Amino acid sequence: MKKKTFEPAWRETPPAEKSFRSVFKWGAPAEYKHPNVKLFREIKEQFHLTDDDFRDEKTTGDEKVTFKKKISLKMKQIEAFEKISGKENVSVNEYDRLKYSTGKTVEEAINLRNGKPGPVSDLVIHPKTKNEIAAIIKLCNREKIPVYVYGGGSSVNFGLRPSLGGITLVMNTHMNKILEVNDLNQTVTVEAGIMGPELEKALNSAKEFFKTKHNYTCGHFPQSFEYSSAGGWVAALGSGQASSYYGDAYDLVLSQTYITPSGEITTLAYPATATGPRVNDIFKGSEGSFGVLAEITLKIYRYMPENRKYFGFIFPTFEDAINAGREISQGEFGMPAVFRISDEEETHIGLKLYGIDGTVLDKLMQLRGFRPMQRCLFLGTTEGEESFSKNVKKHVKRICKKHGGMYITGLPSKMWEPGRYRDPYLREDLQDYGILIDTLETGVRWDNLHKVHKEVRKFIKARPETICMTHSSHFYPQGTNLYFIFIMKDSGVKEYTDFQSGVIDSIEKSGGSLSHHHGVGKMIAPWMERHLGREQMGILRAVKKHLDPKNIMNPGGQMGLDLNGRDWRKIR
Repeated sequence: MKKKTFEPAWRETPPAEKSFRSVFKWGAPAEYKHPNVKLFREIKEQFHLTDDDFRDEKTTGDEKVTFKKKISLKMKQIEAFEKISGKENVSVNEYDRLKYSTGKTVEEAINLRNGKPGPVSDLVIHPKTKNEIAAIIKLCNREKIPVYVYGGGSSVNFGLRPSLGGITLVMNTHMNKILEVNDLNQTVTVEAGIMGPELEKALNSAKEFFKTKHNYTCGHFPQSFEYSSAGGWVAALGSGQASSYYGDAYDLVLSQTYITPSGEITTLAYPATATGPRVNDIFKGSEGSFGVLAEITLKIYRYMPENRKYFGFIFPTFEDAINAGREISQGEFGMPAVFRISDEEETHIGLKLYGIDGTVLDKLMQLRGFRPMQRCLFLGTTEGEESFSKNVKKHVKRICKKHGGMYITGLPSKMWEPGRYRDPYLREDLQDYGILIDTLETGVRWDNLHKVHKEVRKFIKARPETICMTHSSHFYPQGTNLYFIFIMKDSGVKEYTDFQSGVIDSIEKSGGSLSHHHGVGKMIAPWMERHLGREQMGILRAVKKHLDPKNIMNPGGQMGLDLNGRDWRKIR
């Protein structure tokens, strides 16, 4: 009788109510994704672990949330907030204060697993209207109370961290409505707290819900799609998994309404103007530092999923795959929607994750000379009008063949697509047993892509027993991005943050951008002035001073606007 393969006791139950785990866990409480047998075996081999290392969880965060952090607000101030938004929408509860002060960084998860919360707000407010927000900001400006904003809670750069206490505004509770779908202009206007699935579901059925001529899509599908808000996409300059066709969040925004300490600002929703530098563009990516994003008008596109075409290729090397990707991006025949190239190590792990490793397809690839830890996976989709979608795929196939790629059908893309939002669930399983998984990403030009890739990987791989997977997934005629995913043993929060800082430093020094689609937050803030230069930072600080002269909007290190040489981790 064949011996049963050992499998850890992966969690399949929701976290205990109001526990630390319920704060840091990714996604839906009852959802999970476990490493499959091949991936589990790979992790054990890479880290020299045995089954015994996976019999007992290391840290879990199952304890009920409790901490002793006094509220610095006066009772009179709390009562004033209750008068504006109603007692039912104002909370000083410990759990609420922690939940809405916390994002999804690995550092936060490490600390919360050990019952150590970071800075928390004094008060949590769930505003119902932009007029309420205006009243709250007016009060906070008068009383010099810091204001932080919570959208979907998926920030991975300490963008939500209330470094100086104050209040957190939770936008997704009430500020989550679609205000208009304009069929003629092909736009949608929404409140900033609307979550991705609710927006997309409504647009996909626009003919039924809004009596439009067509059904629509927003075209924005970040991996955090299910747990991120439209306001968060814009505030952090996000990119979706179909961005090469639909554009980044920056490209989707026509108009915004901000509530700032200096007053309300609504930018003009013209497709193009020649009225000087666009204030609308200055607000994009401002990460809550200028004011509260209340409403957004976004471009929308016709929803035609029946025209989606899938493709997949395997290339002899990463360089071959990138050369094909560049030629496609510069081909001027249209762009794929999903467009993803994995390097050697990510291909090696990905083929295991997607269940392709060891199959007939894998054996065929190896027979054709596509060797493990050399070959690179290229997968994607095309969308749009039927003949357009077919034509883009035709050109993709032609160019990939020219650069040595072997067509492996659309199967890898179809296998990847159903789980594209689920991979983050792996992190709880792995961290339960002392293994961390995290990411950092950067924008690169074609002429420095390989330099950045090589130098950042060199730094990461210099750390013993560290997996480094890299892919490009957002393409432009002038360049792409590199998304570094690293898996490593947990050696404590100090060792981890030192390592993370080294990765960021390597990215910046080798010529990559500090961020491509996660924003800056407080995590990457210390590098901002070196990266952008004193003059550009001076412009951003001047805008902030004009809109927020008392520095109440997301103070304490956000984007490096008010660091003044201080270490943001030591603020408060």
